[in-house]
Amino acid sequence: MNSAFLSKKGTAAAQKPARVDMDLYFEAMKNRFHAQENPEGAFPMNVAENHLCWEMLKNRIQKVTREKNIPNWVASYGDPSGIPKFKEATANFLSKFLIKEKVNPESLAFSVGATSVIEMTAFLLGDPGDTAVIPAPSYPVYTGDIGVFPSIQRYDLQTHQKMEELNNGIPIHTDQLEQAKRDIEAAGSRFRMLILTSPDNPTGAIYSEQQLRQLADWCISHQIHLVVNEIYGLTPINHRHPEIKDDYPNPIQFVSFGKIMAEYHSPFLHFWYSFSKDFGISGFRVGLLHSLNEDLIKAYRNIGLSHSISNYTQWVLAEVLNDLEFLEQYFSSFQKALTESYLIVSRTLKDLSIPFNPSYGSLFTWMDLSEFLNEKSDLGEEELWLDIYQQTKILLTPTHGFGHQQKGLFRMVITSFDHSDLEIAMGRIKEYVLKKRNG
Repeated sequence: MNSAFLSKKGTAAAQKPARVDMDLYFEAMKNRFHAQENPEGAFPMNVAENHLCWEMLKNRIQKVTREKNIPNWVASYGDPSGIPKFKEATANFLSKFLIKEKVNPESLAFSVGATSVIEMTAFLLGDPGDTAVIPAPSYPVYTGDIGVFPSIQRYDLQTHQKMEELNNGIPIHTDQLEQAKRDIEAAGSRFRMLILTSPDNPTGAIYSEQQLRQLADWCISHQIHLVVNEIYGLTPINHRHPEIKDDYPNPIQFVSFGKIMAEYHSPFLHFWYSFSKDFGISGFRVGLLHSLNEDLIKAYRNIGLSHSISNYTQWVLAEVLNDLEFLEQYFSSFQKALTESYLIVSRTLKDLSIPFNPSYGSLFTWMDLSEFLNEKSDLGEEELWLDIYQQTKILLTPTHGFGHQQKGLFRMVITSFDHSDLEIAMGRIKEYVLKKRNG
């Protein structure tokens, strides 16, 4: 590549994909499994998409576009951070279904997807060279979201070494944050943000209300911004289901960070959400920041034009969000379907005695396949990951990029195929494991 063609950042972008599994993902998508048309096809189960109740939501959206006249304001410019009607509809939705506290529409700012919201927030809260601490393992693309344009560094906080340490939730403590702060400052940087995801990607774990309060208190006292990403906030696994309830001996109750924000009313506490996962509409590109920091919301509005969502999308979604009866039906159906997907996967893993983390929510199962590693290294993990894909046509996401030190852990997206197809995928996993064990 001729570096004269591009800037330094442009050259780096051309040479490095956003994530390690993207090339294989595009290959797998071209050969995607179909029970009748392509029964030997691939199962791309590495990208976090939810297709479980799309038909139900699609029918409701089509009802809007058939029966409603497009309002004239859709064709005009509007508030870059979100049209007032959409802010109001979303605030009511969050208040009723997720945060369970009244949300002021003026505390919301929207962008084209979660990636844009993360990027914008990091840009506005941190200076180039600052550091964001993220408990590991965590979403690989946080690195690019906070790094490419905001130039914020990522610090992967090792809260645990082995998967079983997650049995009672994510073991994060303020003494770990104190050590991280010392490490970051010794390296000449500033600990500017702590980013949590609850339910977590990839583990499916959640933070207890007590943990969130302790972390909020610590961050406020050190003037560090705490952001909680609840993009999977309405994807709960029914951990009281008779088949899996014993996997949760000390169950944790999910409490939205928005509730704590409403109580603390601190400029250092923030909340991220997107419609891509709970609603299964990642292609609509709608994400939001909720913050009681008025300066942050004002700054977001002032520079957000290049990240703003189309008015047409905002109009359609506002109509759907205002139909509370439909939302009740949708989330009831989706959460039942999600739990069934989880049961299909967990049954097979238990039958095979493959360790996995009992999930409270999200679209994933986080499993330990380290027994099949030829060596406990990045190379050994990549070899196993490729072997699984080559032998089964199932594409998982390896630990590499999640920032965790343990090798041989893999993330499986459990919502990208319907239940009958998922059964077939797990059958392939079972065949692979038994073949490996039998030599």
